Amino acid sequence: MKRSIIITLLIILALPALPQRNADYGVSAGVVNYLGEQNPLNAFFKPGPAVQLFYRYNFNPRQAVRANLLSGYMTPLGSLLGELGATYEFNFYPYSTFSSRRIDYSPYIAGGAAFSMMSKAGPFLSIPFSAGFKVNVANQVGVEIEYGFRKTFTDKLDGQSYITDPGGEPVDGTWTHNNDWYSFLGVSVTWKMYNRLAGCPAFAEMEKDKKRKRR
Repeated sequence: MKRSIIITLLIILALPALPQRNADYGVSAGVVNYLGEQNPLNAFFKPGPAVQLFYRYNFNPRQAVRANLLSGYMTPLGSLLGELGATYEFNFYPYSTFSSRRIDYSPYIAGGAAFSMMSKAGPFLSIPFSAGFKVNVANQVGVEIEYGFRKTFTDKLDGQSYITDPGGEPVDGTWTHNNDWYSFLGVSVTWKMYNRLAGCPAFAEMEKDKKRKRR
């Protein structure tokens, strides 16, 4: 667990050092929900508000790595949630927000590792995995919707380690196999920031046009 946390933190710290013209910045608004002994089956039981900030580095139009900071409120538990994570993204179609001449869109999947904390449960490690859909709505601007689960390695989110039947006997009544889970559903807006002098295609084309006119 400690090794996974260290690797996750190193990835997050290294991402901002990568070339900025391949980077996206994003903000999300949505809801979080908990699954466990107090809510074994309903994935949308008393959802709480959540916000997220993230940084994404795009290796190519299909693959990216994202670092995120998520904060939310677990309504059924009356507890604040914090998450610092890193995930790998795979786009099913080539996707970019650079061009305003055509609409790019793609469904995608993501998975990784996260260091999470709740005000009533302390720190714990989780594995986030999700699916979503992204579309560019303007040059360098995109909109995304994503839904995902976090598999945790703790059963302390709700303070209960098992469900009991009317006779007081333990019952494994959850599809989460005892350890607690939580989910996040959010809508995001992303934008691309880059140094125009470091390789902006539009800027390079403008410079070529200027040189042609001078001739």
